[in-house]
Amino acid sequence: MLNHWQEHKARLMSFVIKEVGDPATAEDILQDVYIKAHTHSHTLKDESNMGAWLYRIAHNAIMDHFRKRKPVTELSESLEEPDTNQPDLAHQELARCLDPLIKELPEKYRLPLEMAELQGMNQQQVADELGLSLSGAKSRIQRGRAQLRERFTECCDIEVGRGGVTDYQPKKPGCGEC
Repeated sequence: MLNHWQEHKARLMSFVIKEVGDPATAEDILQDVYIKAHTHSHTLKDESNMGAWLYRIAHNAIMDHFRKRKPVTELSESLEEPDTNQPDLAHQELARCLDPLIKELPEKYRLPLEMAELQGMNQQQVADELGLSLSGAKSRIQRGRAQLRERFTECCDIEVGRGGVTDYQPKKPGCGEC
């Protein structure tokens, strides 16, 4: 192990310095790499892959370094817990818009989409029920979703935030009869 380490050490050091930008930090990371490589050397199946293995350990050590540096913001204890009992109005209104938009889809896409998304059937069950191959059912469900998404974005301006849809505005009156 020591011979391989000496062979790769200089290149690993250059790699780590390039990634972290600080020689002192790079030395610390490289020391961790050596320790991990030494303690896990028994897991290496082929010594001809030693260089790639060491670079993978170095890469992981660099990622660990950056994860540790990530700033953590403490939350105030005065934050209110969101009211989970009150349903989100935007989601409810958008859900009402989906039914008319789904009904506008061609039947060959509407039926598989309704079966999969509204009735909770898996794609194999949809295929069996409609006499399709599994790939045919998957294709129709995907195309139905794509057509529904396209129609939905034609009708509505949708604002998405961390919790999903936060607001929407119909683009034209009567679109989808929402």
